[in-house]
Amino acid sequence: MTPLFPALTDGPSARPALRFGARSLTYAQLAAAAGAVAGRVRGAGRVAVWAPPSLETAVAVVGVLLAGAAAVPLNPKSGDKELAHILSDSAPALVLAAPDAELPASLRELRRVDVAVEAGTEAYGGDGAGDGDSAAGGGGGAGARAGAAVVGGEEPALVVYTSGTTGPPKGAVIPRRAIAATLDALADAWRWTEDDVLVHGLPLFHVHGLVLGVLGPLRRGGSVRHLGRFDTQGVSRELSGGATMLFGVPTMYHRIAEALPGDPALAEALAGARLLVSGSAALPVHDHERIAAATGRRVVERYGMTETLMNTAVRADGEARAGTVGLPLPGVELRLVEDDGSVLDALDGESVGEIQVRGANLFTEYLNRPDATAAAFTADGWFRTGDVAVRDPDGYVRIVGRRATDLIKSGGYKIGAGEIENALLEHPGVREAAVTGEPDADLGERIVAWVVPADPQSPPAEGELADHVARRLAPHKRPRVVRYLDALPRNDMGKIMKRALPA
Repeated sequence: MTPLFPALTDGPSARPALRFGARSLTYAQLAAAAGAVAGRVRGAGRVAVWAPPSLETAVAVVGVLLAGAAAVPLNPKSGDKELAHILSDSAPALVLAAPDAELPASLRELRRVDVAVEAGTEAYGGDGAGDGDSAAGGGGGAGARAGAAVVGGEEPALVVYTSGTTGPPKGAVIPRRAIAATLDALADAWRWTEDDVLVHGLPLFHVHGLVLGVLGPLRRGGSVRHLGRFDTQGVSRELSGGATMLFGVPTMYHRIAEALPGDPALAEALAGARLLVSGSAALPVHDHERIAAATGRRVVERYGMTETLMNTAVRADGEARAGTVGLPLPGVELRLVEDDGSVLDALDGESVGEIQVRGANLFTEYLNRPDATAAAFTADGWFRTGDVAVRDPDGYVRIVGRRATDLIKSGGYKIGAGEIENALLEHPGVREAAVTGEPDADLGERIVAWVVPADPQSPPAEGELADHVARRLAPHKRPRVVRYLDALPRNDMGKIMKRALPA
């Protein structure tokens, strides 16, 4: 297989590769640092990476991949029980961390290798380097070549643990060919080149921030500027300072939409970006429209998950239609399937089916879980995503939710929660909304809206919200019950956790 990161081994380069806050690495510096890590972990099999949003995390993962090992990114916010499960399940040989990182007790039994990075700095910050038993080195591209192993495309690159909403997290084993296939397909769809500079503030223990947000620019030979912690001022500064692309999740774009009316510099910066991309959950139509009105630019969406990496995307030269995730990426087969397993061929924008996908972008297995792996695939190799969607006449995919939590069967209709949530968010009295179904003796399931009002002292009436939805969608899609909350439960990626809603 060709190298995942050709720019690292083509020779020393002064081109910027990574910047986290004030600290940065050129390609030559990254090649040296990652090559040193690779030399320390070669033959380790699986390597845990303590993964805060830092330069050391990025160097550690690239070094593990150069060595032909598999990285197991660890969420620093995980509790002891979850960490203990991940470590027991993945059995890493060692853990990589920044020299100043304080690791929890559950990791202290593992051999630790500190990732010491000799970073360049901007005028407004220091390098933050630490001491200890470390992997550090020089030599530019030669360092990367010396550390690089010859590895086949089916060899594991990452073991990324799912959220575990229905049990302990499962480790999705992602092979090297899946990373290459997804990033090359996105390069085709988004015209992604070495000239692009990506800015984002996403976590690095998840495929969005790590695979797309760090490995993506490095595969292209471009650069990434990580904000550390997302804020609209950072977005404005980086896009005004030469960045061309912004990746975010809906929570981030919602904050951008809220800030735009009072921040003309932010509007100007977004207007100058080549590509604005949202993912990990559906971006509400209301936020799409507010950003477009203020900047003249449309946010594009894509659809993927841990086990599949990316499946679809709105192309850079395609129509950025609010509420859709575009067309299947090159090399990805996608179909919608009925409850009985029959393929749904309708392109009518209404018929709901479960998404199944097949292609080189797929994971190989759930680690140590042959039962779960077998259940996830059909006999002919299609992966059951558990997501439900409709397809428009031109083939665009519109996700309407998760089959387990967002497909509501009410009065003989199959209804996706997502379109009702979008309709509710168009009401000026609604700040946040989630929709679920609950048992109903007459309808089978009734539609329940969970609403965070814009003004808690004067929430919109239940009947007003029901009529609002009925006028925009159809009478059978109106909520039968409205429950008011101060906030919706969300995970680290900003996704609403419907299973955590009060009983």
